Amino acid sequence: MHTVDLLEQALALATRLGYQVRQEWLSECGGGACEYGGRKWLFVDLSLSSTEQLSQVVEALRNDPKLAGSTIPRSLAQLLASEKAA
Repeated sequence: MHTVDLLEQALALATRLGYQVRQEWLSECGGGACEYGGRKWLFVDLSLSSTEQLSQVVEALRNDPKLAGSTIPRSLAQLLASEKAA
């Protein structure tokens, strides 16, 4: 599956897990997940390549306790598993 398709699946999963997703031009200065004001936020740095953006989202999802009870597309689940092993 293409990286952009996986990124779209990962962002959709993040939304289902309760994240407010912000895709911003952060000039490679950060990004990732945080909690602010009682809400979960996921900042995706648009200055990064799609592969790097996908890594940001996967890292955030991998650490989310709600992930275990979620329905995840097979290709994304494989990526989450492989990233975790790395």
